Amino acid sequence: MEKLEKAIKKIEPIDHKLLEDAQARLDDLTKPRGSLGRLEELAKQIVGITGDISPALDRKAVLVMAGDHGIVNEGVSAFPQEVTMQMVLNFLAGGAAINVLARHIGAEVYVVDMGVAAEFEPNPKLMNKKIAPGTANMTKGPAMGSGQAVNAIEAGIDAAGAMIDKGYDILATGDMGIGNTTASSAITSVICGAPAGEVTGLGTGIDPSGLEKKVKAVEKAISINAPDSKDGIDVLSKVGGFEIGGIAGAILGCAANRVPVVVDGFISTAGALIANAIEPKSAAYMIPSHSSVEKGHRIALKHLGLKPLFDFDMRLGEGTGAAIGINIAEAAVKILNEMATFSSAGVSDKE
Repeated sequence: MEKLEKAIKKIEPIDHKLLEDAQARLDDLTKPRGSLGRLEELAKQIVGITGDISPALDRKAVLVMAGDHGIVNEGVSAFPQEVTMQMVLNFLAGGAAINVLARHIGAEVYVVDMGVAAEFEPNPKLMNKKIAPGTANMTKGPAMGSGQAVNAIEAGIDAAGAMIDKGYDILATGDMGIGNTTASSAITSVICGAPAGEVTGLGTGIDPSGLEKKVKAVEKAISINAPDSKDGIDVLSKVGGFEIGGIAGAILGCAANRVPVVVDGFISTAGALIANAIEPKSAAYMIPSHSSVEKGHRIALKHLGLKPLFDFDMRLGEGTGAAIGINIAEAAVKILNEMATFSSAGVSDKE
């Protein structure tokens, strides 16, 4: 756990003096105070995260964590497991929704193989961090060993670190893994203390009988494994997924390096729950992008104290909501950096 412990030690509370300085700058811009609402809040948060009163978000990247899940054997998904592998190839070919949105905002897409049940040819946009070819069926025992859970988190820290070393200023989390809404529902149920039926949704588009199976699978997994809600590593190992652990690690890695991380939907927020359970200070470094249609997502966001930037009725994953969130974050810092002040523009303030 050396790498994880090192990252945790580097995560510091946000400097409130910086937030005050950012607020003073925002209040001096040529507009009524607070009139740009969430954009101003977001600009201030990014100042606090980066430690820079004039932050730049010139280089952007999306990290799509991919992994398979043994829980698919319980009939919890409308799609077969091989779709995970097929979609990874689609990401690498540039044909998925996340590729389109990333091109739109000028971001690069990198895929991290955390535990796909397939092997891939080397690709410059693919990082091989495979822990195992998919998790175990968590209705019959732990999804993974505790050592594998730590390895998954540390692989996410490594992946984020590689992006930061390449010079990316802001990262977005994404996911791919058939069965991962079931794992995310279990994580949310455990950490947030909510009944499985309140946090388990339709995922890939299952029918009512499929949803009933899914809820029962979540309940059974929690009952059999009895994860400790206060121990993020234990929850991940008992009812999580390799890609969810990778997302948690990426969030912790970004927080340790004061790099903004835009969190996507339900699966990414399950990773955020794990990161927060491991180090609560990391929540201040998370930028929640959107509110997913998955009903457990709002419960997870509330637990983290995070307010999403928008609600477009999205539930795709891949990092699609986070890509749009990066675009909003970029707009927020441009407001901070490029708007004239009252004095520089020769405009009279209300006073």
